[in-house]
Amino acid sequence: MAKKKEIGVLGLGKFGFSLAVALTDLGHDVVGVDLDSEHIRRAQDKLAQVYQADVTDEKALEQIGFKELDRVIVSTGDSMEASILSVLNLQALGVEKIWVKAVSEEHERVLYKLGVPYVVFPEAFVAFQLAHRLATPGIQDYFGMGQDVVTREILINKWAGKALRELNLTNTYHVQVIAYRRNGESQFSFVPEADRPFEEGDVVVMLGKTEDVMKIDKF
Repeated sequence: MAKKKEIGVLGLGKFGFSLAVALTDLGHDVVGVDLDSEHIRRAQDKLAQVYQADVTDEKALEQIGFKELDRVIVSTGDSMEASILSVLNLQALGVEKIWVKAVSEEHERVLYKLGVPYVVFPEAFVAFQLAHRLATPGIQDYFGMGQDVVTREILINKWAGKALRELNLTNTYHVQVIAYRRNGESQFSFVPEADRPFEEGDVVVMLGKTEDVMKIDKF
């Protein structure tokens, strides 16, 4: 099981609430924030801590203690403005591990330009998976291989200046890097070159068993 974390969720609508509950079920402490009283009532019995506040209010986020959290997910419904303001406030507080739900491709591009390391586009992602499963027999084996096989995205920091050959992840951790995204880019490239060094801010996608990929804690 992954190490217990304190995770913040800004916005407790359908996606944010479902994600917060799933994280709680996995054993993590989730701090939820939303301005809607109905969303707050729904989440109070499910999450470790719930606060009714404006997710774009930097002072409120600081008072709640968001700069101390392991990571934060921004899920502000269809409001690009609220999402972007929340990201800027989190960055001002010194939060580094920020995940953001994008509502459009334009929103996604802006988030990457702001330096957000992890952007999630749920509708597009699910539609892509479903289309390929419907059109190509056997493609589901790639997305859900069973036997506790997962993919994990890692933001490069200490590995900056090192290449895959030097890191030797396959022999050391029994994982395989299947894709990478250069810092500031929005698209992933596949089959990374073994001798091309990574830069700080790059993102790599690893494939392996959960137990193996979670052993990697310095990157």
